[in-house]
Amino acid sequence: MSRVAKMPVAIPQGVDIAIKEDQINVKGALGALALTQNAHVVIKSEDGKLTFVPANDSRQANAMSGTMRQLVNNMVMGVTTGFQKKLNLVGVGFKAQAQGDKLNLTVGYSHPVVMAMPAGITVTTPTPTEVVIKGSDRQRVGQIAAEVRAVRPPEPYKGKGIRYSDEKITIKETKKK
Repeated sequence: MSRVAKMPVAIPQGVDIAIKEDQINVKGALGALALTQNAHVVIKSEDGKLTFVPANDSRQANAMSGTMRQLVNNMVMGVTTGFQKKLNLVGVGFKAQAQGDKLNLTVGYSHPVVMAMPAGITVTTPTPTEVVIKGSDRQRVGQIAAEVRAVRPPEPYKGKGIRYSDEKITIKETKKK
C-alpha cells in the first residue's frame, strides 16, 4: 500500500464531507469543492478521519490510493485555510493593478495585458510590483499563477520578468570579446 495513503486525513471542525458513489464533496468556510471518485480506491469515514484503501492489489490501485488521499487532503486544507501564490515583477516600469476580478499588467509590451480571473480566485496587489493569487482550489491557484507568469517569464541575462517570490533565477554571463 502507498505510504501516503496510510496516513488518514483529519476532518477539522466546520468541514462537511459527503462521499457518494461517484463524487466526494467538501464544504467549508472558504467554499465548496468536488472531486470525482476513483473506482480503484475505497474511502472510509470513521471518527473524524478519512482512510483510503486500494480496492484490489493492482499497482494502479496502490498508486491511486495515495493520489486520492492527497487530493482530498488538499481540498480539506483549501476550504479551511486556502492557498496562495505570490509573484514578483522585476523590471523598469513593470507594474500590476488588481481591478475587481481583472489583473492589469504593464510589463514592457506596447499595450497593457488584462487578465480576467475565474470565479473562486481572488487577486490582490499589495505593492505595484507584487501580485498575490488566492483561492481554495490548489490546482487552479497554481494554474492561474503559471498563466500570469507566462505573460513575461524571467529572462536569463538581466532577470527581468514575472517570477514566483521563492523562485531563484540564475543570471547568465554575457558574451565576451
